[in-house]
Order: sequence, then C-alpha cells, then structure tokens
Amino acid sequence: MIEGQFVDEAVSRRKFEREVARYRSLEGDYRRRGWFLVEAAFPIVVVIFVSPKVAPKSIVCAVRLDFTNYDLVPPSVTFVDPFTGVALPMKSLGFKMMRLNGMADATPETITARARLGPLQVQELIQAHGPDEIPFLCLPGVREYHDHPAHTGDSWLLHRRSGEGSLHFILEQIWASGVNPIKSINYVVQVQVQGFIADPTALPK
Repeated sequence: MIEGQFVDEAVSRRKFEREVARYRSLEGDYRRRGWFLVEAAFPIVVVIFVSPKVAPKSIVCAVRLDFTNYDLVPPSVTFVDPFTGVALPMKSLGFKMMRLNGMADATPETITARARLGPLQVQELIQAHGPDEIPFLCLPGVREYHDHPAHTGDSWLLHRRSGEGSLHFILEQIWASGVNPIKSINYVVQVQVQGFIADPTALPK
C-alpha cells in the first residue's frame, strides 16, 4: 500500500474528529467498562484497557489506532506498551483475543459443561508470524487484516459502509474478545504474572 497521507488530509481529519467526538459522548460509559482514552491527536488514538473484574485492577493492554487516510483505508491497529507507546511483540502481549467456534447458540451452562470435557475450539484474533514479531488484529475493518495476502478477496471497500473500521467497532471487539472474558489473574510460582484466565461463556459467538 502507498505510504503517507494521500487522501485529502482535511477529509481524513474531519472523519477522525467525528470518531473521537462519538467516543467522548460515551466516555463515562466506556470508563466504567475499563476503557481509557489517553491520546487523540490526528491521526493517532491510544486507548488503555483495564479489567474491572480482577483485583488488583490491572491494565490488560494498550492499543494505538492510526487513522491516516481514513476512511479510504481502515485504521491501523497496534498493541503498544501503555507507558512508552512502543509496539509490543507477540511474546510480550500477556493476553489473547478469542472467539468461540461452532457455539453460536450455546448457553453459558453448555459452554461451561463443554469446557470441562476438554479444550474449546476457539479462533485466535491476534496473529503473528513468530513470537518476536509485531502481531496484528485479524479482523475486518483493520488495515493489517485487509493488507494481508490471505485476505485479498475481502476488500475493505466491502466493509467501509458497515461500521466496521470505526473507532467504537474496533475497541468493542478488543473489549469483547480480549478484556471482558477475563475473570482472574493467572499467577505462577514466584508471583510472576503469566497472563489472564478468561471466562469462555463471555466470549463472542
């Protein structure tokens, strides 16, 4: 893809400001869910996600969205260190984003019973080619998804008017598949945080 801002910047900036304004209008609700908007200066938005269900309250992830050339192209999504803003490799994320496969109509009780019998079939939404590589969010509406050779048949233009690719949509997917299912912190010996434990009944279907 062509690098740099090639769409009229005034157009992208206006659409960016509209996305941020929509977020601001619901900021109180988002905060109660553990979403914290810490940067919003065209073309970048940075949001930190905190899990309100665990004690002590813990940062799950920080995400940077780049709205360059929006919305002729969708936002780029990168998971970053919440303190430095540096992009994190796959091995440093500490959490997962998952969806259940084949259980669209299953009740929480059914999912819990199935989980006792063995691992559930899930789709991993965060992908990388290796543990040291910068991962990408494998989701329509995300620039890296549509730029990936495996998704050449799923053009962004097919999704552009659907709401996918909006700030709210992307953040909602991260929360629903990665943050909301977390029910506790998973500790190992020497009190080293290994990651989070997710509630499979809370995963999107």
